[in-house]
Amino acid sequence: MRAAPTILHLDMDAFYASAEQAAKPSLRGKPVVVGGLGMRGVVATASYEARRLGVHSAMPMAQARRLAPNAAYLVPRFALYRTVSDQVMELLGRLSPLVEPLSLDEAFVDLEAGGVADDSASARLVGEQLRTVIRAVTGLSGSVGLAGSKMLAKIASEEAKPDGLLLIEPGTERELLAPMSVRILPGVGPATGDHLRRAGMTVVSHLTEAGEAELVRLLGKAHGVALHRMAQGYDDRPVVAERDAKSVSVEDTFEVDLHDRVRVRAEVERLAARCVQRLRGAGRSGRTVVLKVRRYDFSTLTRSETLRGPTDDPTVVREAAARLLEAVDTTGGVRLLGVGVTGLADFTQEDLFAQAAHAEQAAHAEHAAEDPEGADAVPDEREGPAGEATGAESRKSEETSASRRWPAGHDVRHDVHGHGWVQGSGVGRVTVRFEEPWTPPGRVRTFRVDDPALRPADPLPLVRDGEDYSSWPASLPKSLSGPGPGEGDESRP
Repeated sequence: MRAAPTILHLDMDAFYASAEQAAKPSLRGKPVVVGGLGMRGVVATASYEARRLGVHSAMPMAQARRLAPNAAYLVPRFALYRTVSDQVMELLGRLSPLVEPLSLDEAFVDLEAGGVADDSASARLVGEQLRTVIRAVTGLSGSVGLAGSKMLAKIASEEAKPDGLLLIEPGTERELLAPMSVRILPGVGPATGDHLRRAGMTVVSHLTEAGEAELVRLLGKAHGVALHRMAQGYDDRPVVAERDAKSVSVEDTFEVDLHDRVRVRAEVERLAARCVQRLRGAGRSGRTVVLKVRRYDFSTLTRSETLRGPTDDPTVVREAAARLLEAVDTTGGVRLLGVGVTGLADFTQEDLFAQAAHAEQAAHAEHAAEDPEGADAVPDEREGPAGEATGAESRKSEETSASRRWPAGHDVRHDVHGHGWVQGSGVGRVTVRFEEPWTPPGRVRTFRVDDPALRPADPLPLVRDGEDYSSWPASLPKSLSGPGPGEGDESRP
């Protein structure tokens, strides 16, 4: 624990939904839900307007639609979110060499290591400035927590939401934590929380009163000791600049259960190709291939195979995943499939290349024997929602309308009307609202899905012609430092 609150935790507010509202003037102040829009889709993020109606992350989309039937339901635009995230992380990197990203929208920063704060006053000033600059650069708001440990900084940012700042003075940790739910502590999920509840422990003060020995008896030595320390406010984990990924994986949930074994294998091969693409994008290789299968009854099976050495070869991963599938009974139907690679490394074992080449030649020869005219066909690499069509019908659809898919919320450009976004599509029509982040709410028009004047477009920046903050933090005037303690920001004593 530090004597000064120089660990900062930034959490962007309702990140995906806020980015969509910033990009779409007509949605500002209205409920927005981002996630998978199919029958089995789940909510990724809900705006605060939607949250007031009961919608929250990880909720089934069908339930969200019942709670908020008039909300805007949008498909995620990860290209936009990554661009904004890169802008935010670049700003954090100016404060300190020790920035620990947790996801696209949150990170820890060690202000002391960057020499920008060494006491409560300087830490607060940096936090206020950071919020101001993030809004100016990205158009979005973020909440900031400042404390002497990572655990408390994260708790502080959560308490400060939305669009606030909370500083926890060192020495006040136990008083602050005492009335909070045990679920606020890291490592206390639904199962552990329920176990503690049955033992009569629902708030943090109950954990300190119970004592370490009782927690060890209930939860085991490692978890019990750690939980007792955290309940007292102790957390010595450092901010780590490089968080090494332990695995790379992809998965799809299907609109309709898959029963065709050939289709299931084809989906596994497609997922393996996507997984390797991500693996190579990260410049890594992996030693263990993992297959995940969720069946019709929600039972989930995982199978793994460890190779002779790390690889990033798509054929090796594909064939390993296929072998794992052979050991899984999919008779009743498959709801979800996933392929992952663990045991990551920064190199590839050379002898696996020969194994991959041999497997590829054998597969090619077998396919050519069965279908001489299609031996050189390119496998389907679509990224859209799974479960929409099967076999030849799916491939034909891909060939004829790959560019005619119009996901709700995605960007388009029309030769006459300019830039807009898809409000919805169906029965051969697509409805578009034409507006940009810096314009008033725009007009709505409907087109045929194959209108040659309408095409997909890249996301626009959320802020145009903003102020120059290239020399921040050194040159940022204190007059721009955002709301003070009496205007939404807090200090906890």
